[in-house]
Amino acid sequence: MLRVEGIKVSYDGVPALHGVSFKVEPGQIVSIIGANGAGKSTILKAISSILRLDGGSISFENKRIDHIPPHRVVEMGMAHVPEGRRLFARLTVMQNLTLGAYTKRSLEHREATLKSIFKLFPILEERKNQRAGTLSGGEQQMLAIARGLMCQPKLLLLDEPSMGIMPKLITEIFEMIKKVNREEGLTILLVEQNVQEALEVANYAYVLQTGRIMMEGKSSDLLKTDMIKKAYLGL
Repeated sequence: MLRVEGIKVSYDGVPALHGVSFKVEPGQIVSIIGANGAGKSTILKAISSILRLDGGSISFENKRIDHIPPHRVVEMGMAHVPEGRRLFARLTVMQNLTLGAYTKRSLEHREATLKSIFKLFPILEERKNQRAGTLSGGEQQMLAIARGLMCQPKLLLLDEPSMGIMPKLITEIFEMIKKVNREEGLTILLVEQNVQEALEVANYAYVLQTGRIMMEGKSSDLLKTDMIKKAYLGL
C-alpha cells in the first residue's frame, strides 16, 4: 500500500533523514519506534507532503505522491493525525469532527461516518456539544483520531498518540488503535517513542535512530531482542 524508498529530508540544510526505506502492507499496523529527535515525525510529514524530499520516493497504492500537494494526498485516501493533536480548542467536538470531512467523498458519507465513529468512541457522542479544549488529554486524542477517520482514509498516520496522556490512559488509547484496525479494517502507520506499547499493538516495526532505519522485523520478535530491551525498555 505504502512504499517509502531511500528518502532524504533536511531542515535548513541539516540532514534529518538519511535514505530511509520501509513499506506498509494493507490491513497492517506498522510502528516506527525511536527516541525523541530520531526523525519519526519528519517521516510522516514527508509522506503527507508537508515536507519536500531531498531524495528518494514515496508511493501510495503504486502512485508517486512525493510531488503532489498535501490536500491531494488526503483525497487519495490518507489521513495524518499530528503530534500534539492540533484540535480547534474553542470549537465543539462535533465541529472538530465535521471539519475532518472536507473531501467530496467524505462529505457525501458524513452522517454514516459519524455514526460509525460514535460507535467506536461513545464518549465523543456524549461530549459532542462540549468544547474540545475542555476535554481530558485522552478524550482529546480520541477526538484527533476520530477527526482523521472522518475523511474515510485507507491509511491512517498516527504521530505520538501517547504524548501528553496520563499513564493509566495510554493502554486505553492503544486498545482503541487496535479496535480501529480490527473493526474498520484500517491500515495504520504509527510513530511512537513509547516502545513497549507501539510494539505490542503492531504487526511489524522499524527502529529509527538519528534518521536511519537500524532494525526491522515482526514486532513480537523485536520485543525479544537485547537491543530493544537494553536501549528502550530498560531491561
